[in-house]
Amino acid sequence: MPELPEVETTRRGIATIMPGHVLKQFLVYEPRMRWPVPPDIEQTISGHEVVSCERRGKYLLINFDHGTQIIHLGMSGSLRRASLDEPRRKHDHAEWLFDHARFLLHDPRRFGAILWHDAASGPITSHALLHKLGIEPFDPLFTGTYLHQRLRGKTLSIKQALLAGTIVVGVGNIYASESLFRARINPLAAAGTVSLERCQRLVAAIRQTLGEALESGGSTLRDYVNATGEPGAYFDIYAAVYEKAGKPCNVCATPIKRIVQGQRATYYCPKCQRR
Repeated sequence: MPELPEVETTRRGIATIMPGHVLKQFLVYEPRMRWPVPPDIEQTISGHEVVSCERRGKYLLINFDHGTQIIHLGMSGSLRRASLDEPRRKHDHAEWLFDHARFLLHDPRRFGAILWHDAASGPITSHALLHKLGIEPFDPLFTGTYLHQRLRGKTLSIKQALLAGTIVVGVGNIYASESLFRARINPLAAAGTVSLERCQRLVAAIRQTLGEALESGGSTLRDYVNATGEPGAYFDIYAAVYEKAGKPCNVCATPIKRIVQGQRATYYCPKCQRR
């Protein structure tokens, strides 16, 4: 699944091209996605200028003067730039056509979303999908003290608390495993038992892990490519535990263990991340 680094990499790609230009035509080829694409969205945004491209959590936000288009890449989606004469591929479900550029949303599983939030409905942060999201991981207010206070009293595992997205956004399955390894915290530990000192280590680990992923353009899992159509390189350069079950830990040589938490795979070192 595209996580925060993949979505932010995509945002940075489109943010250098879309803003300040009129969207000549928006086309929907397959409206049956995670939620039905609004039937009038083609007419709503075609002919309007893109003001800016932002991100909240894993949601791409394409801002117009009269509202915001919300895009989620789902389980295996990508938003890539294509040449003006490039044929559409199978599973290309939507198209943004400008005079100078063209973008296609590719989503084989159709778990992604294309929605519209009208400016008359209030700020975009009030949208049902966004208003309960936690703090951004690079926000200066995301500190060890903040995390420790938000985890207090929680009995679910620290990994599940990170994935929930209500405390901090964007720490998805891949980067949660990597961050917990870097902070030497067992993924099964009850969230409310994680000390302030370990929360401080975890905040630093999350920022470092996500920062490395951004530098390398995200992961290479499944079908993800960035806005220019290139895959990420995180796993080739930085990954320490994810999808490395049975391989020696790069710190202590203990075999990496794989478990399942909430139907998601978790990877960790039983020695470095003792409970």
